[in-house]
Amino acid sequence: MNGTMVLEEKWPVLSRHVQAAGWLRVWTDLGRAPRTIDAYARGLAEYLEMCEREGVDPLTASRAHVGVYVRELTERPSRRGANVVSLDSGSGLANATIQQRLVPVRLFYDHLVEEGLRESNPVGRGRFTPGRRGGGNQRGLVPRLTKLPWIPTEQQWADILAVAAVEPVRNRVMLALASGLRTWD
Repeated sequence: MNGTMVLEEKWPVLSRHVQAAGWLRVWTDLGRAPRTIDAYARGLAEYLEMCEREGVDPLTASRAHVGVYVRELTERPSRRGANVVSLDSGSGLANATIQQRLVPVRLFYDHLVEEGLRESNPVGRGRFTPGRRGGGNQRGLVPRLTKLPWIPTEQQWADILAVAAVEPVRNRVMLALASGLRTWD
């Protein structure tokens, strides 16, 4: 049993889309790592399932259809559950995960363009063009976000200091060294 057949068993949607299964077979034949193929198959299968739900032929899908897929990814509930409370909790997948899920879709459309089955890739990619005004950047479909460090508000910092005030000296010194504090009020 070859690798593509195993993928089609894991994600039956792939067997309903000949071009997708063929594209994955090419990547397998090129000797890509099994986990890479598995990740590509998962991302492409999710996209193809969305196409089927929306009644869209993936071979003729537009940028708007890819946008529907991105919206689904951003609204997907967390696997940790709806009641998880954390500093950065929210709905949807993380930006890096969304980027990861779009890679196989973009590569699949690159393949269709190379095979002459499409004129353009609806996923697109960000590009840097030297000499263009405004820095020369063209944004990709989903901007890459860099998560900034958490900075406490004045009240949150006061709460941290109140908790630390009853801690042993060692813990207060460690907090002071970690935060760069010089004095305790």
